[in-house]
Amino acid sequence: MTKTEVNGAVNVQVTLRHTNNHRDIEQYARDAVQAFGKIFNGIVNSHVILDHQKNDFEKNKLAEITVHVPQNVLVAREAASTYEQAIDSCVNAMGRQLRKYKDKLLDHR
Repeated sequence: MTKTEVNGAVNVQVTLRHTNNHRDIEQYARDAVQAFGKIFNGIVNSHVILDHQKNDFEKNKLAEITVHVPQNVLVAREAASTYEQAIDSCVNAMGRQLRKYKDKLLDHR
């Protein structure tokens, strides 16, 4: 199930694979990704994919965040025991990538 929502500056699409009726976790993901607009204001769109693995019982919740910025695509993937932990880890990793990308753009000016 995929839903797209435009809130504020960042266009966020959330896809839930092999699961449904998780409105709370979907909103949690949307809210977490909205913070990227404060780090880098040139985000074209973002996509959050939430999935789970049946063969891993400890870290079976997967989160992947893809952010499209001008002339680049940044991706962060994390696994954890809960969706919230996986999303938080992805958000931290993506925040670092966005800061690096922003610094790189500023250095080339």
